[in-house]
Amino acid sequence: MAQDFVTVFRSADEAAAEDAAAVRDLLADAGMPAILRDDNQPGVPEGAWEVCVPAENEVAALAAIAQSKQAQPAPDDSHSMDLETIFEGVGATGELDAIGIQTVLEASNIPVTIVGAPQIPNLPFMVKVPAAMAATARAALAEAQQSGPAAAEEAEQATEPQV
Repeated sequence: MAQDFVTVFRSADEAAAEDAAAVRDLLADAGMPAILRDDNQPGVPEGAWEVCVPAENEVAALAAIAQSKQAQPAPDDSHSMDLETIFEGVGATGELDAIGIQTVLEASNIPVTIVGAPQIPNLPFMVKVPAAMAATARAALAEAQQSGPAAAEEAEQATEPQV
């Protein structure tokens, strides 16, 4: 007599094959027979991967999958990864100023993100850095501004090949 199988996991996202294999391995480690099916099998939607178990193992398999999800670390919902705007420029020079600030900050090993739309010049360009590094970024900009164009020229000369 053929054994009835039920689907306990299905995914069609980019990592579906890997995710389904991980679920199958999880169930196998828990002593439950599980099979992996892809869209070449009848009844599996195009692009999807499934994990199936014998019908009598359905409740235990779903419980094992749920328990494994609870065991995963919770996403970091702290504000340590938040970005803080340290510059906002509008108008004809807004984008150029933002790019200049980006260059200074990247030279100081400070990650930076520019937000803006060059196609719509009346929208601002914003320079954002991780909130934890905002004070360091402002200090780096103040130092660069205080050093002025002479320091920029000297730094550029240092990168030029010597003849």
